[in-house]
Amino acid sequence: MSIKSSFVNGLLATTLILALMYFGRSVFVPLAFSVLIAFVIYPICSKLEKWGIGRVGAILIGELMVFMLLGAVVFLMIRQFGEFIDQWPMINAKLQTAINRVNQIVVEQYAVPADDQFGYLQSLVFENTNRLFAFLQNLLFLSATGLVMLVLIPFYTALILYYRNLWIKAIVAATGEKHRQKVLRLVRGSVQKYFDFVKGMLFVYLIVAVLNSIGLAILGVPHPILFGVIASVLTFIPYFGIVVGALLPMAVSWVTFDSVWYPIGVVAIFTLVQYLEANFIFPLAVSVKLKVNTLVSIVAIFAGAVIWGAAGMILFVPFLGILRLIAKEVEGWEPLAIFLGDGSEDNLEHATSN
Repeated sequence: MSIKSSFVNGLLATTLILALMYFGRSVFVPLAFSVLIAFVIYPICSKLEKWGIGRVGAILIGELMVFMLLGAVVFLMIRQFGEFIDQWPMINAKLQTAINRVNQIVVEQYAVPADDQFGYLQSLVFENTNRLFAFLQNLLFLSATGLVMLVLIPFYTALILYYRNLWIKAIVAATGEKHRQKVLRLVRGSVQKYFDFVKGMLFVYLIVAVLNSIGLAILGVPHPILFGVIASVLTFIPYFGIVVGALLPMAVSWVTFDSVWYPIGVVAIFTLVQYLEANFIFPLAVSVKLKVNTLVSIVAIFAGAVIWGAAGMILFVPFLGILRLIAKEVEGWEPLAIFLGDGSEDNLEHATSN
C-alpha cells in the first residue's frame, strides 16, 4: 500500500471516529468518565480483594469512597454558588453603576460621545460577565442529562471493574497468546501510572484551592472558597485556565470595594499561587506525569469542547496521556508517543549519554 493510500485511509478512519464520537456523545461521555474512574478505583479494589473482601464488596467500597469525595466537593460548591446567586442582583447593580462611571470618565477626559462607547463597554463587561455567570451555573447545577449520568457512571464503572478479567482476555485474544505478559504489563502499568497521576493531581488541586481561598479571604473578596476552588480546577487548562479563573473574583472585588487595587490584589494572589504550584507543589506532589506536550494539550481541550462540550475538555487530555503511555510500549507506535510527548525523556536520555 502506498504512502498516499495509507494517509487517505488514516484520514478517513479519523474522520469516521470523530463523527461517531460527536453523534454518539450521549453514550460515550458517561462511558469515558466510567473508564477513567475505574482506572482510579481499580488499585483500591485490588488491595481490598487481597485483604479478603469479595469483588462486589471491594467495588462498592471503592466507588463509595470516590463518589463521597466528589459529592462533598459538589455540595460545597453548590452551597457557595447558591450564596453567590443570592447576592448577584446587588453585584449586578454595582457593576452597572461602575460601567456608568467609567462611561462618564471617558466622556470627560477623552471627549468620546457617550452613545458611541456606552454600548461597547456594556457589551465588553456586562454581557461577558453574564455569560461567565451562566457558564458557571450550567457547570455546577445538574441538568436532566447530568442526573442520568449520575446513575449511569457508577453503574458502568462497577461493570467495567467486575468484568475486567474478561476485557483482558479479549485483548489477549485479539493480540495473540504470545503477547499475554506484555499486555498484562501494559494494562497494569498504565492503570497504576494513571492512578498515581490522579492521586498527585488531586493533592495539587486541593493545595492550590486552599491557598487561593486563603489569599482571597485575607484580601476580603466575597465567597473566597467558591472562587478559590473554581480557579484551582481551571488550572487544568494550560495558560488560559488561571486567566479565566481570575476574571470573576476580579470583577466581584472591583464592584464590591469600588477600588482598582482589589482586582490587582486578586491577580497578585493567583500569580503567586500559580508560581508556587508550577515550581514547588506540582513537582513534589506528582511523581508520575502524563507528559503530553502543551500544544497537543491545548488542541485536545478545544477539540474536546467541540466534540463533547465541557466533558470533552476534561476527558480528552487524560486519554491522550494514557494513549501516549500505551504507544511507548507498542511496537510501531513509537512515532505517536514522540508526537504526543513533551520531549522531557529525550532530554533526559541526551543528558545521560553526555
